[in-house]
Amino acid sequence: MSERTFLRGMSSDAYDLDEERRRRLALPRVIKAKDLPWEGGPGHWNKDVLRPSMEPFRTQTLEIHIESEAPGGISHNHGHQNEALFYVLEGHGHEVHDGERYDWRAGDVVMVHNDSVHQHFNDDPERPSRVLVIKAKPLWMFLGLIQQGYLSRASKRATGYEPAD
Repeated sequence: MSERTFLRGMSSDAYDLDEERRRRLALPRVIKAKDLPWEGGPGHWNKDVLRPSMEPFRTQTLEIHIESEAPGGISHNHGHQNEALFYVLEGHGHEVHDGERYDWRAGDVVMVHNDSVHQHFNDDPERPSRVLVIKAKPLWMFLGLIQQGYLSRASKRATGYEPAD
């Protein structure tokens, strides 16, 4: 078995924390969600609010995005090492976490524990669901815990749905 590094050392002649702090403080504090594009589809959409792939990235420890499932939509069956918190903004549906079902509706908070294989289901055949997803993914990735992906593909219903802004 090979050794794993859980915390990487940091050293740099070019990285100045004072300069980085000034750069981050100069970034906008309000992000207009209506100005951010939806990505994905046809059944599962993301709108990135704070994600490491965004430049300039505004936080080193949190990733926050909005997810929308099409009416009757199903996400991929997937897992990630970091925990996730979902605040349900609109709709009703359920999750399956490690084979166990959890029902949710607007106003609920759903916790996905680390290393849980899970899938999201929108149970409304008429309207999309929307959830705000909050994770400490950048911190977990910094620690070298980088398993962040899909495990298998769920059957998708091609609905032609596109989320409204």
